[in-house]
Amino acid sequence: MILNCYIIDDEPLAIRLLESYVNKTSFLHLQGSCTNAVTALADLSEKSVDLLFLDIQMPELNGLEFSKIIGDRCRIIFTTAFEQYAVDSYRVNALDYLLKPIAYPDFLNACEKACQWYELTDNTARKKEELKSIFIKTDYKLVQIELDKILYVEGLKDYVKIYVENEPHPILSLMSLKSLEDVLPSDRFIRVHRSFIVQADKIKVIERNRIVFGKQYIPISDSYKSNFQAMINQRSITGKS
Repeated sequence: MILNCYIIDDEPLAIRLLESYVNKTSFLHLQGSCTNAVTALADLSEKSVDLLFLDIQMPELNGLEFSKIIGDRCRIIFTTAFEQYAVDSYRVNALDYLLKPIAYPDFLNACEKACQWYELTDNTARKKEELKSIFIKTDYKLVQIELDKILYVEGLKDYVKIYVENEPHPILSLMSLKSLEDVLPSDRFIRVHRSFIVQADKIKVIERNRIVFGKQYIPISDSYKSNFQAMINQRSITGKS
């Protein structure tokens, strides 16, 4: 596995050191580096990056603020000279925290953690992709539902309603929407609202920020709009004017 990485640090010497470490690590590929976090935001939007080496104390936009902006777009290893940021770095779900001056063995150990994380994630995603159907408990029995036939899922307080093609009524099951979301393949099913998951291939019409399934209108909430829009962009063809 090769991880594409990127370095952000306002100290050129620190960047050069990390670049030298990346270049001698066989499973890393350097996609770029930047001394300014604001500039890096635009650069990262045009690159495929798996692993980000991110300084914390920087002008204009510090590393902790930067990590919240990019979210789950890539995994982060913080690099800093200040030990007091350790707790904060794990609160934003960083993979690791390297204290300057950074020794190569510590750098390598952090990168191996990143590699293990991606291998585990890939294996989990592969298993989900292989799923053809799921068993759902409903009315004291187990019912097998083909994933290809699921239109969307609605979450109630302690229940979910699974809407299936050619079925007059949804299948009701006692479980949380999150537990079902964890099972469904993320490349096919997308959360669009705290109460709704839809199968992307089943979307026919989007009208006024709502997904239309017959007479049912499913709202796309602000919290999930960016992920949904990214999915739509990948599937959209824009003609030249």
